[in-house]
Amino acid sequence: MKKPSHYHPDTPLLFADHQKPVSRRDFIASGLRKGAGVVGGMSLFGMFNKPNQAHATLSADLEALRSSCGINVQGAGKIPFISFDLAGGANIAGSNVLVGGAGGQLDFLSTGGYNKLGLPGDMAPSIANPASGQSDFINTELGLAFHSDSAFLRGILERTSADTRSRINGAVIPCRSDNDTSNNPHNPMYAIASAGADGSLMTLSGSRNTDSGGNSMAPTRFTDLSKRPTKIDRPSDVTGLVDTGDLFSLLSQADAVAVMESIQRVSAQKMAQVNTQVTRDDVIKDLVNCGYVKSADLADRFGNPATLNPLLDPDIVGPGGIFSLAEFDGDSEFRKTSSIMKLVVNGFSGAGTVTMGGFDYHTGERATGELRDLRAGRCMGACLEYAARRNMPLMMYVFSDGSVASNGRIDDSIEGRGKGEWTGDNSSTGASFFLVYNPNGRPALMGATPEQAARHQQIGFMRADASVDTASAPSANNVNLLVETVLLNYLALHGEQGQFSQLVPGQGLGSSALIDSLTAFQPIVSGTLNQI
Repeated sequence: MKKPSHYHPDTPLLFADHQKPVSRRDFIASGLRKGAGVVGGMSLFGMFNKPNQAHATLSADLEALRSSCGINVQGAGKIPFISFDLAGGANIAGSNVLVGGAGGQLDFLSTGGYNKLGLPGDMAPSIANPASGQSDFINTELGLAFHSDSAFLRGILERTSADTRSRINGAVIPCRSDNDTSNNPHNPMYAIASAGADGSLMTLSGSRNTDSGGNSMAPTRFTDLSKRPTKIDRPSDVTGLVDTGDLFSLLSQADAVAVMESIQRVSAQKMAQVNTQVTRDDVIKDLVNCGYVKSADLADRFGNPATLNPLLDPDIVGPGGIFSLAEFDGDSEFRKTSSIMKLVVNGFSGAGTVTMGGFDYHTGERATGELRDLRAGRCMGACLEYAARRNMPLMMYVFSDGSVASNGRIDDSIEGRGKGEWTGDNSSTGASFFLVYNPNGRPALMGATPEQAARHQQIGFMRADASVDTASAPSANNVNLLVETVLLNYLALHGEQGQFSQLVPGQGLGSSALIDSLTAFQPIVSGTLNQI
């Protein structure tokens, strides 16, 4: 028989002139056993030779131990933040979120302006129904005014309950940005992290393996690669974040936690009796002790697979879930969104970006864009509804690189819905928006009168022809300042807008008075979530 040229690294090595393996050392030497597994098992169970030292009595003290070791269990106490990066230049203004003149969303544009935003004259929000005297094309169920036939809105309404919608409000930001490029510094993840957002497993997450976690870049001034987003775009990415080891195949979760707590206690007792002969003896002992505490903490929090796996979360998937099992299995965008929202809303990640591609949909018809906007709306609605089911606040921000425009030709197909066909890129029709869910009730706008509140709900404005007035706000023609505006509003939700200039030295939003005018909402929490 021909002798092989080499053996696979995992192939056991047995020789005729060697005795059969009988000892632990023999088995390890021959490759029949893995050294780490044998050593782990022996040290783990050998500990119980002194059972009086191994009683699992740390459970009552686990919270104190977590605190002393700097273990972050529920994030940093900041409002969870999710952004949607609609890559390609999606329509946001007009056909989705209403955008108006200097008076706010309902300071209507011209008929020609709405035509450029894909709305024919008989669907313009300025047209009143003679029977009611009001427009049939304005929907304010989310606080923020949407076109009543907005695909974003239809998707959000489909996935949220009436009670959830009653606790949401939002603001729109008319703004220009370059078309079809990932070089726009749109992504606010690092800026949000600079405000204190953090998670118990990671600071940031994103569905793309990029420095920003999304399609668009992050502003250079905020970028901190030590907080680079962890790539998450499917449930296996989430469940793979934590490995609780083989102990759970032998013991129940409760017993496994008890064993790990016992190891920590025995280790702490033994370390107290020795001197490491290192100058910083206490530091060494603390590192060793906290290593065991972190192991027990991981077992306690993540030993149950449902803790991280969105597929096993009944609020996300199943008969009473946001998605049916067929929807979850059949659509990767739903799985991606579920994975990010599972991490962020539960405090495992401070903020996350969901990137959705294919929004460069100026294809000479309307149906393609409508269907993609509808699916994006369903994903947005899922995040808002999941926050409601977890009784957690959420700030959700939606942006795109550039925008599109219509020449007025109508798509009368079923999915085209009688709206204007998207026929080309047009950065002057761009906008972004954010929605805020507050468990305690709809967030209140700044402003003492309805007219003032309307101007806080729309930061900047458009001219009558549906082009962004670039002098209307710092964010209108500068994507870096758009991110600063989003950060300002995130801080304001915590009552911390006064810290903005200190947090962003040399900020570009201007004086305190101008900063106040760029702030949409009154605080919904006071500093941290434990004061909500």
